[in-house]
Amino acid sequence: MTHDFRARLRHGERLLGTMITLPAPEVAELMAAVGFDWLFIDAEHGVFATHALQAMLQGAGATTPCVVRVSAAAEVPIKQALDIGAAGVIVPQVNSAAQAKQVVGWAKYAPVGTRGVGVGRAHGYGLQLGAYLETANDRTAVIVQAEHRDAVANIEAIVRVAGIDAVLIGPYDLSASLGRMGQVDHPDVVSAIDHVSAVCREAGVPLGIFGVSAAAVLPYLNKGYTLIVAGVDTVLLGQAGQGLLAQLRG
Repeated sequence: MTHDFRARLRHGERLLGTMITLPAPEVAELMAAVGFDWLFIDAEHGVFATHALQAMLQGAGATTPCVVRVSAAAEVPIKQALDIGAAGVIVPQVNSAAQAKQVVGWAKYAPVGTRGVGVGRAHGYGLQLGAYLETANDRTAVIVQAEHRDAVANIEAIVRVAGIDAVLIGPYDLSASLGRMGQVDHPDVVSAIDHVSAVCREAGVPLGIFGVSAAAVLPYLNKGYTLIVAGVDTVLLGQAGQGLLAQLRG
């Protein structure tokens, strides 16, 4: 790895990324060439087997960090994502401090955590095992998603868990859990997001947000959010195609 994603995240640097859901390494290669600071590889909703995830990271190259949103807050998907060389994990539906502590443990080697020691791409297939083990705990980012009303209720305890590097708000799932499906601008949803924001700021925990467009995330950039996910590969492709067709049809 030649990037310093976790250090940049913890220092509050603005990191602009986009979401990739298509299992095509060329998409990661292209988005890396565009110049995004990082890539959000979605293994929760995207159709990724582990070997396909690894190909995405290989497509992105060594200098563009890829962070994998794992399928669940569970040990196996977390260690698999890290063993293939992800810069970190984004863990969905972390709704309590106990869950957050468990997630950190699965992502970190002893004595900090309980991550199993395997040999994979992250370890240079064994050629760099020692060097990787020495630095992995310091270089691996652990990001939890606040995307449920329970996470909002427990956010004060969640942000106090050692090893949590950032909180990424999922406004769409959050709106659903509040009975306001898709209404991300509803006062109940805005109030919940504001509460998470205030608690994270007081605790010094970096904040992230996802939006389908630049317009959706710009207000949060202006509020000091630093971990930004804007757009989805499928949506970007579809919108570009619609625009082109509309121009051709006049």
